[in-house]
Amino acid sequence: MDSHELKELLDGVRDGRISPTVAADRIQVLPYQDAGGFAKVDLHRRIRCGFPEVIFGQGKTAPQIEAILKTLLEHEQGGLVTRLDPQAAAHLLAAFPHGEHNALGRTFRVRTPGESGPTVGRVVIVTAGTSDLPVAEEARVTAEAWNCDVSLVADVGVAGLHRLLHQLPHLKNADALVSWPGWKGHCPALSAAWSSARDRRAHQYRLWRSFQGVAALLGMLNSCASNVVVVNIDAGFSGGHVASLIARRMGQARQTAAGS
Repeated sequence: MDSHELKELLDGVRDGRISPTVAADRIQVLPYQDAGGFAKVDLHRRIRCGFPEVIFGQGKTAPQIEAILKTLLEHEQGGLVTRLDPQAAAHLLAAFPHGEHNALGRTFRVRTPGESGPTVGRVVIVTAGTSDLPVAEEARVTAEAWNCDVSLVADVGVAGLHRLLHQLPHLKNADALVSWPGWKGHCPALSAAWSSARDRRAHQYRLWRSFQGVAALLGMLNSCASNVVVVNIDAGFSGGHVASLIARRMGQARQTAAGS
């Protein structure tokens, strides 16, 4: 249930079409709903934040993830699962044949009919190397689930700077960039310095040769590019989510200006 549906429910009580008892029963499950005794699914998150709860798959059994997904879908909220292992993915594909499994990004998504609207905002994801692709795909799926227009530019690290410069026209069309740094964290700063995107979102991917991502993290926290914002190591969902919030705001502003 979203804010529009809640208003319709209250209007029904006012007009006498719905009894107060029925309305109270429906509202009672709005904040959260118990799923099998092991999860309390936050059904209010879409009302509060604009996006439904996302399921972190790591550490959960496949039946647990299935039960949480079913709870979300029963309330017409889309289901996105991150950090999903192959065995759990096979289970979910059997339970939800129309689900979308991204093996590289380790995500699983089940859409609802209301998720097929036009895209809002443009997000470009940039990776320094091919090793960054698993977490970059996690960010891409997240941004697409939040209804952004998303594209990915892979393997343009500073070891071959011409590869990044060749992509500048594409980067300049973005409302927000999600940049993976590679080993030393140079790629986000260079992307920010050469791009006119409204915001740049830096992210680190774990690489053992750079102290599990700490070297890149410290490098980006001390970047001389003032428009680089850093999320946590290996947090693909966080990078895609925050970039989507920025891009959607820019896209909505364009739509408002075009309609005025």
